[in-house]
Amino acid sequence: MFLQKGYVIMSTTLLGIMIPFIGTTLGASMVLFMKNELSSRLQKTLLGFASGVMMAASVWSLLLPAIEQAEESGGIGWLPAAVGFLAGIGFLLLMDTLIPHLHQYAEEAEGLPSKMKKDSMLFLAVVIHNIPEGMAVGVVFAGMLAGNESITMTAALALAVGIAIQNFPEGAIVSMPLRTQGKSRKGAFLYGMASGIVEPLAALVTILLTELLVPVLPYLLAFAAGAMIYVVVEELIPELQNDGHSNIGIIGVALGFVLMMVLDVALG
Repeated sequence: MFLQKGYVIMSTTLLGIMIPFIGTTLGASMVLFMKNELSSRLQKTLLGFASGVMMAASVWSLLLPAIEQAEESGGIGWLPAAVGFLAGIGFLLLMDTLIPHLHQYAEEAEGLPSKMKKDSMLFLAVVIHNIPEGMAVGVVFAGMLAGNESITMTAALALAVGIAIQNFPEGAIVSMPLRTQGKSRKGAFLYGMASGIVEPLAALVTILLTELLVPVLPYLLAFAAGAMIYVVVEELIPELQNDGHSNIGIIGVALGFVLMMVLDVALG
């Protein structure tokens, strides 16, 4: 019975860390079926939805559990949340400063000077910002596997599903422009799919380090939250304002936020 329970937990964990990658792959596969790039209105809706999901996940799935765990261990509840959150922001800021990359609607690349092709820098931009999402899933599953009472298997799966929902439009938004730039449908799909592979890898590394991470788990939960909020503020929200203000993007934010909140509260 014990071995069977352990098998179920491990298999569910492996499935959980793959769920966000599946979301990216399904989104990227849209390039195989659609003739034209996503309309600006639809892109803004999806970007807004993704922003809402990530903001809600940062609060309910990461920051609140970080505060609860710190208080349960007799510490100052807000301290790990504040330190970890700022560290997550700083980490993504450093990566954006050092690694050459190009955002979808930007004319100039960020990071250190590079002679890389445009599609390679677009790919790197997505990869950089997928790392914290993979870490977030990995940290939550690591906490669950360590027996932390404030993190259940259902809550961990809810976070994975929420990020997968967010990754679906991201996969499409990565692959579709590559198709219009001349890449084959298969090539654009593979690029979009590959942009998400860093997520299960980051999650797996985090889980393998579970024993080392348990003492600082509240800090890591907040770190992942800070990194995810950085992505929202630095990339997704500015893209919502591309070609002017759009109410449809705000509606997408609201729907994504509420859906992720409901998933976490109802299933957690």
